Amino acid sequence: MTKLSVNINKIATLRNSRGGVLPSVVQFAKDVQRFGAQGVTIHPRPDERHIRYRDAFDLKPEVYTEYNIEGNPIPKFIDMVLQIKPTQVTLVPDSVDAITSNAGWDTVKHKSFLEEVIKEFKNNGIRTSIFVDPDLRQIEGAKNTGTDRIELYTEAFAHQYGLGNKEAIKPYVECANLAHTMQVGINAGHDLSLDNIKFFKENINGLLEVSIGHALISESLYLGVENVIAQYLDKLK
Repeated sequence: MTKLSVNINKIATLRNSRGGVLPSVVQFAKDVQRFGAQGVTIHPRPDERHIRYRDAFDLKPEVYTEYNIEGNPIPKFIDMVLQIKPTQVTLVPDSVDAITSNAGWDTVKHKSFLEEVIKEFKNNGIRTSIFVDPDLRQIEGAKNTGTDRIELYTEAFAHQYGLGNKEAIKPYVECANLAHTMQVGINAGHDLSLDNIKFFKENINGLLEVSIGHALISESLYLGVENVIAQYLDKLK
């Protein structure tokens, strides 16, 4: 079964909009695990517009499933990850002003940098993953960095699938097959939802984990968090 990791950034966004402590990101993380999610994902950004660096530390003792921290490996981010030692760190090349992640790494151009960062994390017992576009050259480049896994950036698939174009899955299938043969683990995330997750899962060889936040939280407004998580788990069987 593919693991479901719930990205709780949007809960922090809602909390920060009022400047208080509600809704609690820690309590929400505890609840999604209780409802069956096999992981919790956060993506702290330098401006702390949603998840704050303090949240990352507060969540550490409460996440008893897989704890995945995403982000651009700037010095502050690297120091935080090394202190917390989550289950997994996912490296994302987002710029400071990005509203959300909008591109994968150029794993060929940035091989030396990624290799150095990944080595440091792995030496500290942290599983590594690189956010990549569905491009065979980038998958090969990711392998050469020494990363444990890749996370396929699925926005293009989700958009095209929503238009009725199921052929959009093809580059993801090819990349997953290549990663599988190179013994690189496969994660995926970005705009995956209840509408498209089953089709994506059924077509991707060896899919280990999906990280879902915006869609899951949005769907939960109508259907309830516990119910939505149960539906994702069913579709990921």
